[in-house]
Amino acid sequence: METTTSLLDAAAVGDLVLLDPLTEESLLQTLQERFHRGDIYTYIGNVVISVNPYRPLPIYTPEKVQEYHNCNFFAVKPHIYAIADDAYRSLCDRDRDQCILITGESGAGKTEASKLVMSYVAAVSSRGEEVDKVKEQLLQSNPVLEAFGNAKTIRNDNSSRFGKYMDVEFDFKGEPLGGVISNYLLEKSRIVRHVKGERNFHIFYQLLAGGSAQLLQQLKLRQDCRHYGYLNHESSALPGVDDAANFHAMQDAMRVIGFSPAEVTALLEVTAVVLKLGNVQLSSTFQASGMEACSIAEPRELQEICELIGLDPGVLERALCSRTVKVRDETVLTALSVPQGYYGRDALAKNIYSRLFDWLVNRINTSIQVKPGEQRKVMGVLDIYGFEIFQDNSFEQFIINYCNEKLQQIFILLTLKEEQEEYVREGIQWTPVEFFDNSIICNLIENGTGGILAMLDEECLRPGVVNEDTFLAKLNQLFATHKHYESKETQSARHIMDASLPPRCFRIHHYAGKVTYNVTGFIEKNNDLLFRDLSQAMWAARQELLRSLFPEGDPQKVSLKLPPTAGCQFKASVATLMKNLYSKNPNYIRCIKPNETKAAMLFTPELVLAQVQYLGLMENVRVRRAGYAFRQLYGPFLNRYKMLSAQTWPRWAGSDRDGAELVLAELPIPAEELAFGHTKIFIRSPRTLFDLERRRQERVAQLATLIQKMFRGWRCRTQYQLMRKSQILISAWFRGHQQKNKYKQMKRSALLIQAYARGWKVRRAYRRYFRSGASARLANFIYRRLVQKFLVGLGRNLPPLAVLDRNWPPAPYKFLANANQELRSIFYRWKCKKYREQLPPQRRALLQAKLCASELFKDKKSLYPKSLPQPFQGEYLGLTQNPKYQKLNAVAKDKLVMADTVQKVNRANGKTVPRLLLLTKEHLVLADPKAAQPKTVLSLGDIRSVTVTRFSDGFLALHLKETSTGGAKGDFLLVSSHLIELVTLLHQTLMDTRAQALPLNITDQFSTRFQKGDVAVTVVESPKASSDGPVCKKRGSHKMEVLVH
Repeated sequence: METTTSLLDAAAVGDLVLLDPLTEESLLQTLQERFHRGDIYTYIGNVVISVNPYRPLPIYTPEKVQEYHNCNFFAVKPHIYAIADDAYRSLCDRDRDQCILITGESGAGKTEASKLVMSYVAAVSSRGEEVDKVKEQLLQSNPVLEAFGNAKTIRNDNSSRFGKYMDVEFDFKGEPLGGVISNYLLEKSRIVRHVKGERNFHIFYQLLAGGSAQLLQQLKLRQDCRHYGYLNHESSALPGVDDAANFHAMQDAMRVIGFSPAEVTALLEVTAVVLKLGNVQLSSTFQASGMEACSIAEPRELQEICELIGLDPGVLERALCSRTVKVRDETVLTALSVPQGYYGRDALAKNIYSRLFDWLVNRINTSIQVKPGEQRKVMGVLDIYGFEIFQDNSFEQFIINYCNEKLQQIFILLTLKEEQEEYVREGIQWTPVEFFDNSIICNLIENGTGGILAMLDEECLRPGVVNEDTFLAKLNQLFATHKHYESKETQSARHIMDASLPPRCFRIHHYAGKVTYNVTGFIEKNNDLLFRDLSQAMWAARQELLRSLFPEGDPQKVSLKLPPTAGCQFKASVATLMKNLYSKNPNYIRCIKPNETKAAMLFTPELVLAQVQYLGLMENVRVRRAGYAFRQLYGPFLNRYKMLSAQTWPRWAGSDRDGAELVLAELPIPAEELAFGHTKIFIRSPRTLFDLERRRQERVAQLATLIQKMFRGWRCRTQYQLMRKSQILISAWFRGHQQKNKYKQMKRSALLIQAYARGWKVRRAYRRYFRSGASARLANFIYRRLVQKFLVGLGRNLPPLAVLDRNWPPAPYKFLANANQELRSIFYRWKCKKYREQLPPQRRALLQAKLCASELFKDKKSLYPKSLPQPFQGEYLGLTQNPKYQKLNAVAKDKLVMADTVQKVNRANGKTVPRLLLLTKEHLVLADPKAAQPKTVLSLGDIRSVTVTRFSDGFLALHLKETSTGGAKGDFLLVSSHLIELVTLLHQTLMDTRAQALPLNITDQFSTRFQKGDVAVTVVESPKASSDGPVCKKRGSHKMEVLVH
């Protein structure tokens, strides 16, 4: 075999051919160590051993597919993708038909292995709409066949209960064209019985869990699995399995393959018939003659079955409860007993399901088969049961183990043939290999005249009383001296005492171990007898699919010829399979189950050792190691080991063979360990190869150190050179930049000097043509012309005379900005003057009063903004119109300035009383509003000052001079709703009559003079104050508090 370092891990080699020493213990230890490291695949040459991890592993990604695509089989770690890629490339490049044989016991991962092979081939083959359709159909055949052919067993939740061989056909480009599927030995006995803890075929549980209510009603099924006898009246719950989802996936797969809705419905109807047959119960009755007979105990199930298949219930009842026997020319109807009736019912269910499965395989083949006449290549994938050794082994185990004997035989023969052909091709002398030839066991089983199968068929056809005892006696007589056969009788004849071999049993020494078979049921299972009445009843049904499954039921084609036995059929199928496999290049995948509990990454050495023995792995390794354990082409060998010789390292100019011989000649390797073929070097023992690898690893370490040293030196030199080059470049650029800047500065200086020099020369040359003050006069002329132009333009574009319009044209020149601003101010003042001159006297007086109020109160008292929109009226009482006020009008004497109602604050308690206030040009009069008589007359000269607050109130204090005659009681505290107007008019009157301003104080705290002394007044803004006016409160004899709103 060929190898690389990926297979030469001394702790756990990837190829068991290199195992040294080779024992069962070392082989088992290697598998265990690799398994615990997560390496579930191991090679024996080009045979892949797969140990089921029972958990998903991240080794099947698209990246892994690309890693193993077009790779050297032994250049990467062992993987199932490697054998799939090797087979696919051999198919495409060497035009050799391939087959991949996958074997192992139930639960070892055979089905998953076949899926991985198919998915890999689908992933690496070319793409296209038609090609993708074919690949999808090939891949989608798996869910359909698994639903109808797989079941949960004690060892495996998805155990294949049939053998499957698929031929995938490719064109010359390697594109899949289609395929053909063959099935072997469906375990149809599972239909009628299975042990506790197992399940029937998946399809029954999927149909009940995933079928819609309408579909189940159409099929006359109930959703509860416990209703059905063939399901052992048990619940269908299976941890980790979604039967409903799997049913929908199976339906989708059927659509992809090309099943029509009518075909799917017919298929499910026949499946429902099989399930409901298990609920047909029989009861015992007696005929008039006293003979026992049977009848249908509950006709409802029978009636529903007949409605599904379109059959008269009476016809099916007669077929189940009676049997037609032809004696010469007479036909006799014989009643069946209850056990016979149940046998016929179960035989019918098994035959319907078995034939339905065959029809399903043929229907899939119809969709995926290749058109005849096209040139094609073939890759076969065989997924078949492994060698089985149970406590109780019956006819099924006998047939399965016979098939495995044949597969072992073809493996040994093809392996030796391949080895011998390579030796001859390379010119190496072939030494015959001693190995166990299991053809003697195959002949024991399949010999046409004296084999076990032949004796079984003969016993089934023999007239008279036939049972397993006569069959066993015939075997004991025929094989009494056969060294691979023994029974209780043959042991007694040989004087051997063996309590492990019970009666009614025989034992065969298979290549994988001794297996004891119980002959009970051999004849019945080999006959596989179905009463002709049941076949004719099924043919009479109107359900087309069911009718087509029983062509022998046609009364026009009645044949008295017995059908071939199950053993005979399987023997013929195995012979066809062997012929097919002999015509192809074989590739092997041996699957191993690591534990019985399906626990993730648990390795049970005893269980694995038993599988190693009956899979014949030790025999496989010995055959592979016959002669020379290692071989490799001269080119790859020289490339790998040329560093071991100074003459071939690092380059070798001669031929690859001469270089390999030179490398090996310098090493202390015995000559008998080596052989030189035409294209390959052969090494006899793994120990020599490991010594080569050890020397290579030591040399590689030395070379790695040398390479590291050279690389570090090169890296430092390169880095220094780059830094030096960068420094030179930076320096050059900096010096250039510096010189450029210096040149630019010199150029600017030269240009400036030249400009001044030229100006000086020109001025000196032309000075004689101008007077000394010409420049100043010229500049003055230009200045005056610009000012004239500005003023004329301004006169033509003056803004409107509206006083509220503040627009003004901008200055055209910067030196005119100040003058323009001054002109703007003059023009605005002139506009205002013109506006004032146009006003009437009353309007002018009102505006003057408003201006005076602004000067007195703006930004000082909160009440002022509210007074702006209110015009000053002056006279609010209507003195001239109201006759009541004639006396007051007489007091005014045409000198009235303002008349209004105010509130006077009582000096004693702070309460307010209304008073009429008259302001004339000489006096301020307070009058009683009821009597309209003056109560207090104050001369304007007696007013010392006025105090108001800063809030939005009308409170004021009128401070009088001490010498005042009208103010003997002290100052007055008043509240006016026209405070701003009152104070403003008082101020103007004083200015007009006495040419003195009114002293005005705006404060919150002040002192006022009362008759009994001074009082401190504090004004407070408070929400308690009335909105009608201030609230005054005396706080003792010398304090007053005024609350304003």
